[in-house]
Formats: sequence, C-alpha cells, structure tokens
Amino acid sequence: MPSRAVTLDNLSLCLDTLKEILDQMQPDVHLETSLKSVLQVLSHNLGYVRNFLAIYDSETHSLKLSLTHGPQKPTQVSYGEGQGVTGQVLSTGEPIIVPVIGEHPEFLNWAFGRSKEEMASLAFVSVPVVHEEREGRGREILGVLSVDLPMAPMQVLQTHCRFLEVVARIIAHRVARLQEDMARQQHLMAQGLAIYDAGFSPKNIVHASKSMRLVLQQISQVAPSRATVLLRGESGTGKELLAEAIHMASPRAGKPLIRLNCAALPAELVESELFGHEKGAFTGAVQNKKGRFELAHQGTLFLDEIGELSLDAQAKVLRAIQEKEIQRLGSEQTIIVDTRLVCATNRQLEDLIAAGQFREDLFYRINVFPIYVQPLRERREDILPLAEHFLNTFSKEYGREIRRISTPALDLLTQYHWPGNARELRNCLERAVLLCTEEVIRTYHLPPTLQTAESSATDTDLSFGEAVAKFEQEIIVDALKKARGNMLQTARDLRISYRIVNYKIKKYGIDPKKFTTRPVAPQSK
Repeated sequence: MPSRAVTLDNLSLCLDTLKEILDQMQPDVHLETSLKSVLQVLSHNLGYVRNFLAIYDSETHSLKLSLTHGPQKPTQVSYGEGQGVTGQVLSTGEPIIVPVIGEHPEFLNWAFGRSKEEMASLAFVSVPVVHEEREGRGREILGVLSVDLPMAPMQVLQTHCRFLEVVARIIAHRVARLQEDMARQQHLMAQGLAIYDAGFSPKNIVHASKSMRLVLQQISQVAPSRATVLLRGESGTGKELLAEAIHMASPRAGKPLIRLNCAALPAELVESELFGHEKGAFTGAVQNKKGRFELAHQGTLFLDEIGELSLDAQAKVLRAIQEKEIQRLGSEQTIIVDTRLVCATNRQLEDLIAAGQFREDLFYRINVFPIYVQPLRERREDILPLAEHFLNTFSKEYGREIRRISTPALDLLTQYHWPGNARELRNCLERAVLLCTEEVIRTYHLPPTLQTAESSATDTDLSFGEAVAKFEQEIIVDALKKARGNMLQTARDLRISYRIVNYKIKKYGIDPKKFTTRPVAPQSK
C-alpha cells in the first residue's frame, strides 16, 4: 500500500479527515464508539495498516491497550514507563518515529505479533495524548496514540507525526473521560460488582454531567437482569426516558413497554387499569379488558408516581410481583404474567411508610435497585447540551431557521435554578423558538422568570467599567461563535478592524479555537 504524504497535493484529504474526526466528537456519539471511529477514519483515509490507543492507568503507572483498529485482534498487554517505544513516549511525553520497525532494538512487538515481513516493511509513529491543564495539575499524559504505516522518507513520516499530534489534541477530552471510566470499572471490580458498559449512552438522553454518566452506568448494570428498579428524583428530571432506556437495553427490548402514571387516574380506576376487568364487573364494564400487567407480559411495566397508589392497589401489586400472577376485576381466574417492573416516584416513600400510606413490604420489593436522578440545578453541565438539543428539536418541528443561542441567553439559562428541571427547560426553549424571528435566541425570547438581576450584565455589584467590559466580551464571543472562530469574519460582522478584534481577544483571554466547531445536538428520533 503506497504511503500518502500529507502535502499540498492532498491537503483536501487531510481536511476531510479532520472534519470526519470532529464529527465523531459530537456529544450524541458514544464515547468508545467515537474513538473507535477516529481510528477507523485514520486507517481508511491515510493508509495506516493498524493503529491503537493505549490509556494511562494511574494505579499501575502503565499504559493499557484499550482501542485498536487493524487486520488482527491484539493481545491484551500493558507498557510500563520507558518500556518499549510506547513506554518511552509515556515517560518522555515526546513523539517517536521508527523508520523501520524491524531495525529498532527496543521495539517489543508484544500486542500484534507482526510477521518478519511486516517488521521489515512498516514504519511506526507514536505520539502522546496530552491534557495541558487538568484540574490544576498542569500537563498530564492521558495515553499514547500509535500507528503502523508503510515505510516512507523521514520527511513524510514527520508530516504524519505532526498530523497525529493534532488528532491527539482533538481527542484528548474524550480520552480523559475514557480514562475516568476505566478507573471506575476497576473500582467496581475491586468491590465485586458488575462492570458497566462505558459506551452506553442512549441517544434520547442528552447529558454531560458525571452524575448522569453514573446513572447510565447503573442502568447498563441492571438492565440485562429482571430486577425491579426504582427511579427516584424530582418531577421533570427524565425518569420516564430512563425507564425506556432500561427496557431498550434489556433482553425484553423486543417486547412491549407499557406505561401507567398512577397519579393521573382516580383511585377507583387504577386497579382496572393495572389488572383489567371482566364484562359486567362494575357499571360501565361493557366488555373484557386486559390490564397493564397483562399487556406487558414478557416485557416491561413502568409505574410512574407509584407513591400515589391506594393501599388496596399496593397489596395487589405486591401479590403480582411475588406470585407472578393476577386476577382481573370480576374474575376468579388466575392469569400468569412475566413482567419486569420499573417504578418511579418524586415522593419520599419512607415518610409515606411512617405515615401508614405506603406498604413497607411493597417498598422493599420495588427498591431492589434504586437509582437517584439529581435535579437539573445540581448538574448544571447538562443545561447547555439539553438547551441545544431542544433548540434543534423545536426548530425542525416549527420550521424555523434558528442556528444558536446567544451568549447572554446562555448565561441566563445556566444561572437559573430550574425548579421544573428538564421539563421546564424544554418548555422554555419551545416558547423561545416560537417567539424568535431571527437566527439567534436572545435574552428577550426567554421567559420573564429568567430575567433576574443576578444574571444581568448590568449587575449592581459591577462597576460601570466592569459591566461594559463584560458586555464587550459577550459581543465578541457571540460573534466568534457565529463565525466559527474566524477572527477576520468576526471583524467584518462587528464592523471593526481585525487589529481591534485581535487586541480585544488577547485582552480578555478569549480562545477563538474553542469556536471553530459548534456541537451539534442529538437529533430527536
């Protein structure tokens, strides 16, 4: 396979490759899936024979082979600091180019068992994946990205090396997350717990916070079982979406997911909805009707607001769970049901038990695997991804060409306390899309409840000069976002000189590179 030099002759190939890699860095792409796709893109576009990503394990102070792409399955190996070429990259933090693999005395050839022919015909390039400033710890090596490629002149190999260093910078954030996930897996193993799927991230659940990643990790652990799950948290936090994720990740995914909001029906109708009824069982029962337990046979039944069930209904639910059988109202016939139960509540069931309003034995039956969902105000990292997602959804639904949310509007969204959680945020963005007649959501498109003094650029705690400076920064950042980080276009849009834009960016410490691509929200299916 001929080597493809990264020169002006194929600059478009390099740019296309970078674009494909950036596409894989979007928030709706699973963590491991995105990194595996990056390796695949590199091999396909640049002719690499194989490539791999080794992640640094701080517990063992070694690199562990984590993700690979190539013609053969690798052996699971690890490299200590200074061990082989890969270990030397870890210890020095500098890239290494091996012109001919077979001629390098310290090339270990552990992972892939390359043949003598390959060793004599392939070169090797290895670069560090570095996080420059992570939690105040300065420069930190997260892992090593390495490729096998056909032999080529040193100048060509150096070009590939520089290109891979760029790629390593692009993927560093995702590699950091993968490193964290690997550490959690080791912690779970040490406690004798099941290992979660680090790439598990349902597309309809938009998140960026660690607390939601933990929730999804718990879901990936419990979903394959038939254990009853209790989702706890305030209204509007997305418990129904999580119940759907549990069902879709379970062996019952091909069977029905049946829902019932226990608070939405009068107490006298809930039992009929749950267990069904026979014709003539009560006034208005003009025909036989299957209940939700029957409809969910071999599938999943989601009982939302289970704390609202009457004590009589609770007793029958308990029997259905214990005996796996039900009786329709007005019938003495027993019906066997195989139903996996997922429950949700926004109430403190322990307080209801103390007050005699909830059965303690039922609580222990449904509390087999509790999952707590934090309110949105406690996971503010999720606000902006959710806002982008809702903006994308409603712009398409209402046929609006709205491209983004202005920086001042984003500030209002992130500083608001969201008592209604994600549901309130969703309604807020739907209203804004309906009101907006331009390409950008502004602060005046948001509800009055968000227009607080604390989030205003003219906060009385600021001096006049500070307020002007803050407003000036917001305008520049807003323009940079619109221009995708292009400073020349930013100057044109603001109708000022490039020199002034450059001066202001340096003055306020703004990094234009942050705006070269804008994250695309996951599309609603």
